[in-house]
Amino acid sequence: MKKKLILMTLAVLGVTGISFGQGQNPECMTNLSIYSEHVKVKNYDAAYSPWKMVYETCPDLNRANFTYGERILKDKIKKSSGAEKDGFIQDLLTLYDSSRQYYPAKFTPAGVAEDKAILLYDNKMASDEELFKMLDDAFKNDRKNLKNPKALYLYFSSLVDLYNAGKQELQSVFDTYDDVIEKIEEENKKLTNVITQLLPKEDSGTLTSKEKRRLKVASTNSESYGKIASSIDTKLGALADCQNLIPLYQKSFDQKKGDIVWVKRAVGRMFSKECTEDPLFRKLFEAQLALEPSADAYLYGGTLKAADGDTRGALADFDKAAELETDPYRKSNILYKAATVARRFSKAQARTYCNKAINANASNGKAYLLIANLYATSANDCGETPFEKRAIYWKAAEMARKAARVDPSLGARARKSAASYSAKAPSKTDIFNSGMAGQMLSFKCWVGGSVKVPTL
Repeated sequence: MKKKLILMTLAVLGVTGISFGQGQNPECMTNLSIYSEHVKVKNYDAAYSPWKMVYETCPDLNRANFTYGERILKDKIKKSSGAEKDGFIQDLLTLYDSSRQYYPAKFTPAGVAEDKAILLYDNKMASDEELFKMLDDAFKNDRKNLKNPKALYLYFSSLVDLYNAGKQELQSVFDTYDDVIEKIEEENKKLTNVITQLLPKEDSGTLTSKEKRRLKVASTNSESYGKIASSIDTKLGALADCQNLIPLYQKSFDQKKGDIVWVKRAVGRMFSKECTEDPLFRKLFEAQLALEPSADAYLYGGTLKAADGDTRGALADFDKAAELETDPYRKSNILYKAATVARRFSKAQARTYCNKAINANASNGKAYLLIANLYATSANDCGETPFEKRAIYWKAAEMARKAARVDPSLGARARKSAASYSAKAPSKTDIFNSGMAGQMLSFKCWVGGSVKVPTL
């Protein structure tokens, strides 16, 4: 009867995963119930002793020994100092390792590695070599589960520090950068898929409470990945400029020109860093074309034509690249690139390419940001009076806010743009003097459409 009561209490508390072999230890069962209740109200001091008893005596009784134990020990670390703090840190490191021993299906190798690396880094208890090796092993052996944005940053950051200390090669830095950025893009793609699915329901007011939580988590995590990607680019800094890339790839070209992975990464990096005017870019592009004709070949070919001033030829190549590309995200990026070229002679055509990019991938925030910029730079062409000209900034700000909404990884940049455009729009005084508050104002230029003047 007592055992049934304890099990019922645990069920109410949400503690699951009982191991019935050790579940017969009544003291462990009782203390599990006690410390679980304390943890739920964040009374970690009271939870520590009963948790420690269960963890040491019946470690496989319940997964809460590790999930709740982490919270308890982190609280102890936060409140202690000196040798006592070091002791709790060692206890938490041991707990991470033990979680794999008792619950290998629930705690992944990469998950444990990133938790340990972050703990050691935050407490200045590991060298760059130790951090890099720990995370490099995790990334290579359990890539799919290395997801923590901070851990991904530490993985790359520690490598750059090792390179700066003369302990790693520059090629290794570039290879790892590509791996980490690809991983971030993979994870953010999953998140923006969730966001794209749920935003229409949010607009219609039909989101369930569970879906609201999913949308909030996806948006928060996407923004975190965006910040980390920006920090990684900053960490890479001048190491990836053309001055370093060109001699590095030139030196390896004859040996590596038959390696499609190396060639694709080399030409992709020179493309992204705008090193396309150097003859080496053409050599790499032709090597990729010979090894693997693909949408990328037309993308790079179009880039070369754009650099030569053949804008229409470039757009024809981009169109062919988009036609060949089957992945909607890559197709969207190609169409976005076409938009950046088309804007040189036609803002309307640039917007058309942006809309095609959005149709291919509804979460392409860069396309929305480019449309916002196209609108903002058309202010002098879209009205007769100063009020009408400046009204276009409301439409630009709206597009920038859409960018932040569909892809929170661009959130900081998009919100900054939106704020800048809003500041240039008519003020409340301007609206009052115009007598147009709450009315629709139409644009007769290429932008078309209309915008509602804010009410006072």
